[in-house]
Amino acid sequence: MDIRFPSEAPSWHDANLTVEFPALVDGARVPCAISVEALEDHFGAPCAGREAWMQAFDAGRRRIEAVARAHLELSNGTPVLLKSGHFPPGRLLS
Repeated sequence: MDIRFPSEAPSWHDANLTVEFPALVDGARVPCAISVEALEDHFGAPCAGREAWMQAFDAGRRRIEAVARAHLELSNGTPVLLKSGHFPPGRLLS
């Protein structure tokens, strides 16, 4: 399975308080997202709103994409929603 993450900007989703980013799985676009709780718990985002969550995503993007990749492999390329429990305890700032 070939999994890539385009370098395009992530998008904010008010409806479910997530930051969404795309993956390409064998050439097909698959949506991935991370919850604000995960960004706060593990990537240093204060409970300050959209801008802080987007900055936390950018700072932790490599680690977030690595965890998304693992879940895409496990799920055979179905959409992924990363929550706080998908990351080890504590903050990982990169």
